[in-house]
Amino acid sequence: MKLYGIKNCDTVKKARKWLDDNGIAYDFHDFKKDGLDETLLSRWEQAIGWEALINKRGTTWRKLPEELRDTIGAQTAHEIMLDNPSIIKRPVVESGDQVSVGFNAEEWATRFKK
Repeated sequence: MKLYGIKNCDTVKKARKWLDDNGIAYDFHDFKKDGLDETLLSRWEQAIGWEALINKRGTTWRKLPEELRDTIGAQTAHEIMLDNPSIIKRPVVESGDQVSVGFNAEEWATRFKK
């Protein structure tokens, strides 16, 4: 399992703590510090769609010009996420061939505890 996010994000901290507490091994990639490449982002977009990846509740989204937010499309979203990885909803988890976004302890207990 690979967990992507930003080290200081509260949701990422909760997710990492949950994984640690449940003895689930994972690799962590801080895409703010370690970067985000186009191939990885494209893989996520194909798996779950760009709409699921954009965090519309965060300050990065709110700082975008209103006109851009109202007319955003796949290509524009892709470019924005590459330029501003902090706009990506966190954490992004790759487990096997599955990609998911966000943290929910109940869902993770069903999904990852075998």
